[in-house]
Amino acid sequence: MERIPSPARSCARTLTFMRLPLDLDPTARDLVVLGVPYDESGWFPGNRLGPGAVRSASAVAHVPGADRGPGTFDLVDCVDGGDLDLTPWISGAAPEVPYKRLSHLLAGNAAVLLLGGSRSLTLAALRAVAEIHGPVALLHLAADPAGAHPQGDFLYQAIDECLVDPAAVVRIGLRGAGYSGHAQGGLMLDVGRFGRLGVRGAADVARHRIARRPVYVSVAVDVADPAFAPGTGIRVPGGLTSRELLGFLRCVGDLCPVGFEVTGMSPPQDRSGITTALASEIGGELIHQYARAQRILM
Repeated sequence: MERIPSPARSCARTLTFMRLPLDLDPTARDLVVLGVPYDESGWFPGNRLGPGAVRSASAVAHVPGADRGPGTFDLVDCVDGGDLDLTPWISGAAPEVPYKRLSHLLAGNAAVLLLGGSRSLTLAALRAVAEIHGPVALLHLAADPAGAHPQGDFLYQAIDECLVDPAAVVRIGLRGAGYSGHAQGGLMLDVGRFGRLGVRGAADVARHRIARRPVYVSVAVDVADPAFAPGTGIRVPGGLTSRELLGFLRCVGDLCPVGFEVTGMSPPQDRSGITTALASEIGGELIHQYARAQRILM
């Protein structure tokens, strides 16, 4: 009699970002996607669930850039590297863990896309990227400058450590008084100025300021208006629309990106699922723009 496999023995494919191959020890890849399941010590809990939720949303997403030419994943060697091993009980060592992992990955691979996760780990990512590329430019999209970092704005420490070139910093989407203008050489475009410039004008500003310097791209989903990203904890209206955000990110392909992160989503507060769906689209768009930046796409 033919034996029927037990359901307990059957294997389902591991959930990965946009159905990419899973490689827990990648080498010589163009780009590695890495989940950062971490909450910032009770501050806005739920970020740790972001990577899994974004991967789930991406399972039914279209291949990024498929409507603009060849499929991105046919041209870029990209894999999902799994998740960083982070728990709330190692909060004191949290920056060191991603730094060591990212340093190892970037020593053998060209670039990394982080799916967060708490924005407090951006500094660790910049340390790893700067080891390879020296002080980098920074394109930072967020609703507020400090983000979830309890000790304040990570940019000031990054500049003090010479991780970031202050003359090549562009921050977009900041809301509230006092954020527009210049800060330590960096350029801030609050939502009001972004609206006056429009997507094309803001993209031109970013291209001019950053030029061809190696750039780290940090996108907090809360840069979008709560109508488009309700699962971020930000309740202040006036953010970017999904179309504005994704349209602006097309300028990344004209730059020289060396690392990316998409952070700020909290699935427990995202009952509709549109925040993680947007985060998935942002991640896919960044990969497509990375391919453009390598001059792979015509």
